[in-house]
Amino acid sequence: MRVGIDGRALRAVHARRGVAVYLEAILGELARLFPDDEYRVFVPGSARADALPAAPNVSLVQARAPGPLVNGAAALARRPRLDRLMGGPDIVWAPAVAPFAVSAATPLVLTVHDLSFEHRPRDFSAYERVWHRLARPAATARSAARVIAVSEAVRAELLAEWNLAPERVRAVPHGPGRTPRAPSTVRDGERHVLAVGALEPRKLPGVLVEAHRRAHEQGLRADLVLAGDGPLRGELEQSGATVLGRVDDRRLDSLYAGALCVVCASREEGFGFTPLEGLAAGAPAVVSDLPAFAETLGDAALKIPPGDPHALADALLRLEREPGLRERLVAAGRERLAALSWERAARATRAAFDEALG
Repeated sequence: MRVGIDGRALRAVHARRGVAVYLEAILGELARLFPDDEYRVFVPGSARADALPAAPNVSLVQARAPGPLVNGAAALARRPRLDRLMGGPDIVWAPAVAPFAVSAATPLVLTVHDLSFEHRPRDFSAYERVWHRLARPAATARSAARVIAVSEAVRAELLAEWNLAPERVRAVPHGPGRTPRAPSTVRDGERHVLAVGALEPRKLPGVLVEAHRRAHEQGLRADLVLAGDGPLRGELEQSGATVLGRVDDRRLDSLYAGALCVVCASREEGFGFTPLEGLAAGAPAVVSDLPAFAETLGDAALKIPPGDPHALADALLRLEREPGLRERLVAAGRERLAALSWERAARATRAAFDEALG
């Protein structure tokens, strides 16, 4: 099978965010598990040097035109068509919603990570709102031969809100994000509350800052560290939190290893890598009580109502003061991590490709 892949998440100008982590991990496993397949990855502009697996069946296809020009043409004119740019693959896989065009005769598989851009568009910048509108995500999903949802929660939303045929929508859970490699060498007194990810309204970092302030007033010792960048960075830098911006993998591993907990206070998530990555490094999770986290974390996290700084402050204090709580959550987390696998995700993704061709 020849698979053409929309690889714009791997562009050198982009940060290594969730879609890039997902695409790199799945592609690496597909290349390993299915050596007779051919994977052509289209990247407008230049790809990051470490983005593609070093596998003989994976190749990079680059546009001669600059990335913004190619993206703009795809958004406005539905040209050029992805399959033609990649030499006529048997199937095209888009690992995220984006403006693009595919010839009618070429089956499309589309991955949808969440519907936050439809539920709360004002959480996104004006540019992002235009990008999502030009992508025509619901129409694209209805035209796709198969749609991959990253969780059962997202699949249920797609069926209810986009009126997709149930037999064309597969729930394929991710693997557990990156696997942190740095061992924990910190002492309990050095631990910090950690949040990793975009500093944007959907993630509710302001709720975390307020919760940390309340907990600190009640004696919490751990400082607050935010690893990420985004439109709220300037505001958060004035809040008393340590705002690091984007960090490399080595620094992130160290931050996970030293965390009292990893907090994901988002109002909406389709899957959520960072609590799982924290658990792999021995840091328990505090997350919003969302369907996606019920799937991935089960009882391996403290859950709080989305947007509730009082409940979040109480959870932070419990983790610092309640004997054995951190250890119990991390032990439960090991079982949840074992249930997730990039290999299984890749096999299920490849099965969706087969179904789309079938």
